[in-house]
Amino acid sequence: MAFRKINHTDAMLLLLYLHPDFDFMAISKTSINLDRIGITASTLCAIHCALVPVFLTTLPLLGLDFLANGWVEISMILLSIVLGTFSLGMSYRKQHRKLWPFVVLFSGFALIGLGHFSGIETIEPILIPLGGLMVAGSHLLNWRLNKVCTHIHK
Repeated sequence: MAFRKINHTDAMLLLLYLHPDFDFMAISKTSINLDRIGITASTLCAIHCALVPVFLTTLPLLGLDFLANGWVEISMILLSIVLGTFSLGMSYRKQHRKLWPFVVLFSGFALIGLGHFSGIETIEPILIPLGGLMVAGSHLLNWRLNKVCTHIHK
């Protein structure tokens, strides 16, 4: 009979679950789901920003020329800012109280903004995907901090 190795996070969650005053549903499933959506959206944004310049000439042939529209990009950035700030803000207030996810998130958006609005075309294909990956990394960091946090702030 093989047993799975239990790490410290599993053990802490088990102890909390067994505690009579622990409200297991209080761990913010919404925040964890928002982090998953944020990781996915940010990664897709990074892929979009990396591949659109390469396939720019073939997009109209495939009926996807709207992806190269500036308003689509601005909308994706604004949606990511709102989603990231909301998700990280909920986790900060209710769980881990760490500012590092915000630092990584806004550093990523600074890189995206610098690449998008600087007007220097040579650094745009480098900074924007890098910023998108940093935004995804902030959600991953937030998700991991939520998993190891052992208490809920009211």
